[in-house]
Amino acid sequence: MKDKVMGRWSTYEPFFVQLGDKKVADIVITNHAKLRWSDRISSNNNSLEEICAFLWEKLKNDSMVPYYRNEEDVYLIDDDLVVVAEFSQLEHETDLVGNPLHKMIIVTFLGKMSETMELRDLKSYYSWLRHSRRMTLIKNSRKRR
Repeated sequence: MKDKVMGRWSTYEPFFVQLGDKKVADIVITNHAKLRWSDRISSNNNSLEEICAFLWEKLKNDSMVPYYRNEEDVYLIDDDLVVVAEFSQLEHETDLVGNPLHKMIIVTFLGKMSETMELRDLKSYYSWLRHSRRMTLIKNSRKRR
């Protein structure tokens, strides 16, 4: 969903927000991310328009930063909310200089660090998740025998 709040009069440059080396001109929220938003973040603001408006405001205010310095898929909003995003180039859309504009695809909302302490170190959190899922599968396979 493109930013509807920005009213630009007599200008030819498309609206975008700089995030690292990407120029974000559009936000897409997956169904999985919408479900995670309602489960983990807010149960009362779960329409796509409200989530996109929230994300646009955070992008415009520079409140969205990379979680890790050298990776560009996990982002931190207001030093609390952990978001996984992917980027793809928008076809036939460039800025005035000719640089490509990007679409930010929100894959999922992992949650808030203030509520889920495991999110403070994502690498150990993911290894814990893999281990717990593997142990669950092992337990289930033992029951079937």
